[in-house]
Amino acid sequence: MENKTSYNLLLLLASLNLAFLFSSCSASASSFNVVSFGAKADGKSDSTKAFLDAWAQACGSATAATVYVPKGRFLLRNSVFAGQCKSTKITVRIDGTLVAPSDYNVIGNSKYWLLFQQVNTVTINGGILDGQGTGLWACKNSGKSCPGGATSISFMNSNNIVINGLTSQNSQLYHIVFNGCNNVKMQGVRISASRTSPNTDGIHVQLSTSVSIYNTRIATGDDCVSVGPGTANLWIENVQCGPGHGISIGSLGKHLEEPGVQNVTVKTTTFTGTQNGVRIKSWGRPSNGFARNILFQHAVMSNVQNPIIIDQNYCPDNINCPGRVSGVKISDVTYQDIHGSSATAVAVKFDCSSEYPCSRIRMENVKLTYNNQVASASCSHADGTSSGLVQPTSCL
Repeated sequence: MENKTSYNLLLLLASLNLAFLFSSCSASASSFNVVSFGAKADGKSDSTKAFLDAWAQACGSATAATVYVPKGRFLLRNSVFAGQCKSTKITVRIDGTLVAPSDYNVIGNSKYWLLFQQVNTVTINGGILDGQGTGLWACKNSGKSCPGGATSISFMNSNNIVINGLTSQNSQLYHIVFNGCNNVKMQGVRISASRTSPNTDGIHVQLSTSVSIYNTRIATGDDCVSVGPGTANLWIENVQCGPGHGISIGSLGKHLEEPGVQNVTVKTTTFTGTQNGVRIKSWGRPSNGFARNILFQHAVMSNVQNPIIIDQNYCPDNINCPGRVSGVKISDVTYQDIHGSSATAVAVKFDCSSEYPCSRIRMENVKLTYNNQVASASCSHADGTSSGLVQPTSCL
């Protein structure tokens, strides 16, 4: 009896070992190292095909899969990582740096560098994206004819996206874009580009719902975060911005028929030496767009040119809008616990549409100074209330 029990125990242990072995093989089979597909970590050899092949294998996996990028610099041309995958979850783990071609003409006309299209449940952990955009910035700033540039990483028509600890530097155009996405979470992201780099928005969100951005530092030449039409349920928290153009809702109202922006929370932010702090802007021309249910809370301004601003007369180069009025309706916007210093005398400016005035604007506990003195406020076609200490004195 004792021998039979021992024999059965040995059989059980053997079966458990085999199960562990097979599960380990299965797990390792679902991890795809780009080097195994021919990628070179020298920053010079074109590794585009290797990355796309690794992605294709992960996408076709019957289980959760990982694409692994080891340490080193990997040169990539513009790449589309297509979705509709068999795998229910793909993780891209990046320990190295992805480098765009130094010649901006190679990808500069394609509008994107790395594009994830129609993907579901994708997580990107770590990594550095180097857009090598300095040459294109110089071309644009010189007034020469140049390519439009490529956004470093874009997600289009995708769901359940997580980005942890990614760094994007020196993008040609925007750094990170979400267009037509749902359920996105970003945290620990670092974005950097020169303050003179044109159109290098840090994070741009449009036509997307339930996007959250946490614990992120952005220094760039345009908006730190820009919010385009069709954005709803956006949460931004603990973001440091500067240099840059601030956190901007808009520009809105470029088109006559346009979805609106609603349910946006921006809290616990710092702005250092930026052109704007918290901004809403719309084109000065007809549109059925709107911006409503917006909360700006717990913001610190340090030497910011326009700490609080609504500009409904946006008309770059005075083309197609002079003498026209914005149709975008702005309502239910709250500014709460915002303090610090303005680089200009007018720290609060509400320049709203004369046809559709801003309504239900609320100022609560706002204190902004200019040269250690009380700053001033300017209101045009704006209606609302103030409570608590509000300096400059509310003009609502």
